[in-house]
Amino acid sequence: MTTTTGPATGRVPFWDNARFVAVTLVVVGHGVQRLTYSDSALVAYLFIYAFHVPAFSFISGYFSKSGPLTARDLKKLLTDLVLPYLIMEAIWSVVQWLVEGRQEFNPTTASWTLWFLLALAIFRLVLPYLALVRFPLLWAVVLSVSVGYFDNVDSTFSLSRAIGLLPFFVLGWKVRQWGVLDRLLTTVRGLWWLRAAGAAVLAAWLAVVVLLIGTFRDMHLQAWFFYDDSYRVIGADQWWAGGVRLGFMALGVLLTAAFLALVPRRETWVSDLGRATMYIYLLHSFVLYPIRETGILKGHDDAGVWLAAMVLAGVAISLALASPLVRRVFRPLVDPKPRWLFAPTSP
Repeated sequence: MTTTTGPATGRVPFWDNARFVAVTLVVVGHGVQRLTYSDSALVAYLFIYAFHVPAFSFISGYFSKSGPLTARDLKKLLTDLVLPYLIMEAIWSVVQWLVEGRQEFNPTTASWTLWFLLALAIFRLVLPYLALVRFPLLWAVVLSVSVGYFDNVDSTFSLSRAIGLLPFFVLGWKVRQWGVLDRLLTTVRGLWWLRAAGAAVLAAWLAVVVLLIGTFRDMHLQAWFFYDDSYRVIGADQWWAGGVRLGFMALGVLLTAAFLALVPRRETWVSDLGRATMYIYLLHSFVLYPIRETGILKGHDDAGVWLAAMVLAGVAISLALASPLVRRVFRPLVDPKPRWLFAPTSP
C-alpha cells in the first residue's frame, strides 16, 4: 500500500503539497493583477482566480472541526487568526501612512489579502451551528447565493466574502466526513485516469478563457470570483443573478477537484514548504507592494514578457518566504503565542 504520511511528522504530504501550490497561485495571481490590461495576463488571472481561493477554502474546511468550540479552540482562533490579523493590519497602516500618506487604522476593513483571515475565523465560528441542522451544505449554498442580493452586506469584517465562499469550506468538511479522499489517497495504484481527467478539465477552462477573453473583459468576470460585492454593484441586478453565482460556484468546485487530482500524493521537495503557507500568504503582499506601487507593471507593449517575469517572481517569492530563516524571523508576527493574554484556566 502506498504510504501518504511524511517520514517523521505523521502529516499527509498530499495536503502540504496542495497548500503550497495553492498559495503560490495566490502570489502569482496578485503579481500579475496590474498587468491585466493585456489579454494574456487577464487570461492567467481569470484562470487562477476561478479556483485558487475556493481550493483554499475547501482545504481549510477539510481540516476543521464541527463540534462545540472549546476554550482551547477559541484560544487557537485568537492566536492563529485574530492576532496575526491585527498585527498585520497595524503594520499595513504604518506602511500606507509612510508611502501613501493615509492616516487610518480601521481593522473592520481588511487590507488587501488579510480578508481571508477574517473569513476563516467566521467559517470556524459558523460551522458548529451549521453542523446542527440538516443539509448544512445546502444551507451554505443558499446563504452564499442570497447574500449577493443585499447591498448592506459588504466587506466590513469580510462578511460578504465569508458568506459567499462558505459553501467551499462546508464542502471540504463534508468531503472529509464522506471519506472520499481518504480512499483515493490510500489506493495502491496511481489513478492515472483521475490525473488525466483533472488535466483535461483545467485545459478546457483555459481554452474557454482564451477564446472568450474579450467577452470576459467586458463583463468584468473577475468581480464574480471575488465573492465580495452585491450583484447590483457588479452590474447584475437581474433577479436571476443568483443563478450566475451558483454556476460559478459549480465551476469553482469542478476546478478545485481538477486541481487536487493533479497534486502529488507522495512526499516531495515542496511538502515541507506547504507547512509555511501562512508565512507566504501574510508576507508576500509586502514584497509585491513596492513593485505594484512603483507603476513598473503598467502600460508595457511587451506585457507578455512581464507576465512571464511576474509568474516566475511569484514562484520565487513563495519559495523564499517558506524558507526556515523567514519562518524563524517572522514567527512572532505570523504565529504569535502570547500566554500573557489569556486568563488562568479554572481548575
